[in-house]
Amino acid sequence: MKLTKTDIAGVDLIELERHEDDRGFFARSFCVEELGQHGHDFTIHQANLSFNHHVGTLRGMHYQQEPVGDPKIVRCIAGRIFDVVIDLRAGSPTYCQWTSAELSSRNRKSLIIPAGCAHGFLTLEDNSEVMYLMGAPFKADLAGGVRWDDPAFAIEWPMAPTIINDRDANYPDYERLK
Repeated sequence: MKLTKTDIAGVDLIELERHEDDRGFFARSFCVEELGQHGHDFTIHQANLSFNHHVGTLRGMHYQQEPVGDPKIVRCIAGRIFDVVIDLRAGSPTYCQWTSAELSSRNRKSLIIPAGCAHGFLTLEDNSEVMYLMGAPFKADLAGGVRWDDPAFAIEWPMAPTIINDRDANYPDYERLK
């Protein structure tokens, strides 16, 4: 695995280091020891899938509040997505900043996202499927979110969503901490 830092502290892009021969390739996509060497203490508590029928489907921007934040590793296993992370950690030097990556079944890249960050994606192809390795169990009463087009973040999406649920479309404007 090759980890590359993004503009947000603790958010790293994971690329496979492929070992190829005439059969194809083999690559490690998750390793507690390697992640730990890069400062990520990550234990898998859940594995979730999100299947999306149509291009332009937006899911997000979601997070889980403390005391049970939701670190995750996100990978697109079919199709292609524009994946976005917003740093909502008070005191972080990148507070309210965002980063993005194109994740696809072809590039096989992943993002590791720490607790305290909001996450979402926009599908760039029909029939896109996203796999989440969750570092904490889901707690519905701690689920939160911010709006995908909130001016507090000014995310530069590659296109406007054509499918978005009411909850994700109607989060109130985010109020920055002072």
